[in-house]
Amino acid sequence: MTCNNCEKQNWFWKKIGKCQRCMNQLTLLSVVGWVAWWFLFQERPKSIESIALLMANVTFNGLLFLHLWMFFVVLPLRRRKHLRRTKR
Repeated sequence: MTCNNCEKQNWFWKKIGKCQRCMNQLTLLSVVGWVAWWFLFQERPKSIESIALLMANVTFNGLLFLHLWMFFVVLPLRRRKHLRRTKR
């Protein structure tokens, strides 16, 4: 999952929230993962395959949440703060 933004930056926190391609891939993985779990493992939630898929889905959703939090909350606040400093 590399893109221009991911290849330029070398630190995780500098990459997160800036890559639309990564966010799209995580969204797709999250949706496909939950749909697969629902249809394949809903009746056997304690099987090892079900638990592994649940853990993968939670990981995809957690990373997607971090991307969206940075994109919609943290980065806009930083931009506003930076704009205030430059106007002084």
